[in-house]
Amino acid sequence: MKKYLCFAAIAGATGVLLGAFGAHGLADTLMTRNTTHTWETAVLYQLIHALALLGVGLHMGAVRERGSAWYSRAFIFWALGILFFSGSLYWLAIGGPRWLGPVTPLGGLALILGWVFIGLGAFNRGSSADK
Repeated sequence: MKKYLCFAAIAGATGVLLGAFGAHGLADTLMTRNTTHTWETAVLYQLIHALALLGVGLHMGAVRERGSAWYSRAFIFWALGILFFSGSLYWLAIGGPRWLGPVTPLGGLALILGWVFIGLGAFNRGSSADK
């Protein structure tokens, strides 16, 4: 689970860094391109899912139970979602190639599937008395 916590920490730290960079270092560029909201959306989703990654990583490190495979899948899909959803939005906000546009909804789908996997993991965890 160490790798999960490390990835969550990297996602959180880079989210804060990119938020600050967008607010200060890229403010003029983003305002000129009218993409400040796009950048802020990328940062918001990255930070929310960095916290979700942290929670799953901590949970998986603390317990081994039925349903953990679903949590592992959630982690993978959230990590991919951050890379594809937020990553494509960052690039598009600063003028990246337009072909990145279709990558964004794929990243969003990965984020959604991560939440679905969390639900499936919760549904499948514990004893039958917990259901």
